[in-house]
Parts: sequence; structure tokens; C-alpha cells
Amino acid sequence: MPPPVDPNNVLMTGENSFIRLSPDGGKTMTDRISHWRVLWCPAGSGHALFIQSKLTDGVRLYSDNIAVARWLQSTIESLLYPAFADLKMPVRYAEFARVGGAHSSASEQVSGDEDEIFLTWYDFLEPFVLNAPPGFNGRPLGVFSTFFPARRAQITVNGEHAPGEPWLEMRGDRQASTACLAWSETWVKPRP
Repeated sequence: MPPPVDPNNVLMTGENSFIRLSPDGGKTMTDRISHWRVLWCPAGSGHALFIQSKLTDGVRLYSDNIAVARWLQSTIESLLYPAFADLKMPVRYAEFARVGGAHSSASEQVSGDEDEIFLTWYDFLEPFVLNAPPGFNGRPLGVFSTFFPARRAQITVNGEHAPGEPWLEMRGDRQASTACLAWSETWVKPRP
């Protein structure tokens, strides 16, 4: 019987929900967000929002803890989406709040000095646990997460809505989408 403890070292635990929108079912992507609620990592705890959208005229980064944002960029976002890993990108201070949950709809509010961003997920599919240990798809890090895929999602920046829609995609044998609440997420790396 295998041991009940994962053999890897913990890098981060928290959440990493995401939305990717397209006007044509995924042929072209117009908007992409990566929202982090970090409960623990070597740089501390806090939130970060990486956003690439026509509504923001390119890539922006918002956070309430610059150390956590930079750690995410250099450790995980560099694997997930290199455009979000540019350490020269300024970090804009923002406050973060959540309303609702995966039972109906969940919204994240990101409030900065000049910007008000709302992210909303709704019309959920069946949740599942993502199990991608180190080495999966050639990645040196592993991740375990509970995914709540949403058929519908919305990105709003300063009152203007992004026009695209998420699209359905498979994760293994489970139906998912490009808009997921990714909660109870833990990233790991092999022990030396």
C-alpha cells in the first residue's frame, strides 16, 4: 500500500481560478485572466490577478502583496503562461474580495486606484480533482486542485464587459471549460 503522504515538497497552497474568452469557440483568444488567492508560499500570503485583455490594452498585474506576485511570476506563471511572467511588468496595488461560490455563481472583485475589475463564473459543470504530479506534461512542478468548470463567465473592467465566451474542453475524461474556479490548489516540487 502506498504511503498516505505525497512525496513532494509543498510550494504553494491556495486557489488559482482562471478565465479564457473567445469570440469563436477557442480559435482566437481575446481575454485571459489568472486569479490567485495564496494562503501560503515562501513569499507569504496574498492575492494576484494577471489579466490580458483588449479592455486593459495588454497585460496587467494587480496584487496586495508584491512579493507573492513576483514569486508566482518566477515560479509558476513562467510555466503556465510566459506573458504573465515578465518581472519588469509593474505591480498595481489592489484589494480583493469574493462573493458567492460554486453552488450558483462566484465573483471576484479587484479594486485598484484606477481600475475596478469583476470576474464572474456561473452555470457550473460537475467538479473534479486535477491530479498532475511533477513530470506530467513535461512540467517540473506538480499541481493538485479541485476544479469547478463554468459554462459561462464574465470579465468586466471599469464597467465594460469583455465580449467573448469561455469554451468547453476535456481534462482527461472529464468535461471542463476555459473558465474554472480552481480551489484547494497545491503546487509541489520533487524533494531533492
